[in-house]
Amino acid sequence: MRIAVTGSSGLIGRALVDSLRADGHEVLRLVRRPPRAGDEVEWDPRRQYVDAAGLVGCEAVVHLAGAGVGDHRWTEAYKREIRDSRVLGTAAVAEALASLDTPPRTLVVGSAVGYYGDTGDRAVDEDAPPGHGFLADVCQEWEEAAAPAEEAGIRTVYARTGLVVSRTGGAWGRLFPVFRAGLGGPLGSGRQYWSHIALHDHIAALRHLLDTEELSGPVNLTAPEPVTQREVAAAMGRVLHRPAVLPVPAPVLRAVLGEFSTDVLGSQRVLPRRLLESGFVFAFPGIEDAVRAALR
Repeated sequence: MRIAVTGSSGLIGRALVDSLRADGHEVLRLVRRPPRAGDEVEWDPRRQYVDAAGLVGCEAVVHLAGAGVGDHRWTEAYKREIRDSRVLGTAAVAEALASLDTPPRTLVVGSAVGYYGDTGDRAVDEDAPPGHGFLADVCQEWEEAAAPAEEAGIRTVYARTGLVVSRTGGAWGRLFPVFRAGLGGPLGSGRQYWSHIALHDHIAALRHLLDTEELSGPVNLTAPEPVTQREVAAAMGRVLHRPAVLPVPAPVLRAVLGEFSTDVLGSQRVLPRRLLESGFVFAFPGIEDAVRAALR
């Protein structure tokens, strides 16, 4: 297929592009500058501009671009960047696709399990209502911004992603050096649930969404067995052969992370019901499996 990808320079985008090209698909990368290669298409999410002509002939688009949630302290300005990079970018992509005489069959929009807010010990799937808080509000606006694509008859899937287990990037990439140094441990009480997914499984799940025509709407991309943060710390310690008992008190996290600490200390027990029902099989369903896979 001819597939366009935004966010192709990020952790997930790079891995997805490599996976698609390895299987012979033609991949176009949306870039925020004038194109320098034949596989690049210009776009500017701030101006809500997409070179729609460059997307002619695409059968699918995977939209992954967005400012990193944990990249900076949450000032009001950076919170606007988190929101605008997702909402304005998604609206630009959806409107560009809807404007084509022959739009692609499929649009996969990257979303997040932040949609559900803090669920505590309660397990939730795609039928759960939206939660409360900044990230939950952003996720709702993010998904709603894709409405022009849905209205144009494009099969639109919202990939609500959990924490991606990788040592090369993302939030988890920052954990590996800490645990290797023997300084890792539970965050806060450690009783909060972390809904994770191995990078390998995440890419396989995105490919599954592209190929499975009966899937549309929200799909949770999380491992089938959410674990507590204390269990995450223990698994990291076992795999890396390091102690993992030093807790990081909640007040310290609040001092270092500011408002973002509320989400780090929050609990999300999210289940991938629709993914499993559609026949997807996880290669690394357990947390220790996922951590070991990240080291390969």
